[in-house]
Amino acid sequence: MSGKILIADDEVHLARILQFTLEKAGYDVVTAYDGREALDRASEDHPDLVILDLMLPGIDGYKVCNILKTNADFRGIPVIILSARDLEQEMLEEPLNADLFIEKPFNSIELIERISELLGTGSGKQS
Repeated sequence: MSGKILIADDEVHLARILQFTLEKAGYDVVTAYDGREALDRASEDHPDLVILDLMLPGIDGYKVCNILKTNADFRGIPVIILSARDLEQEMLEEPLNADLFIEKPFNSIELIERISELLGTGSGKQS
């Protein structure tokens, strides 16, 4: 495996498609469908990277991201924000410490390449 990825998205169908895509690319994937579950899974599963939706029930993605990035156990884990919202406007309203911002709908090949870059694995490169 190239690394463990936590997907936190309340759109179950999208999370499952993303999980299938990333597993096919060689990643180990765990999922969470709300903010509290995302934090619990991060603690239990110690992912190498987190893909996070902003509009999560319970604890929203903003808080989850900021908790991860300010906690010594998690701050080195890359966080990708994957959202249908206007990310430029979102960042003006509430600063986020994420490593990468990708708007939905997204290109799966590009997402895998970005994950590969963030993890330093090079496995997502297409030739």
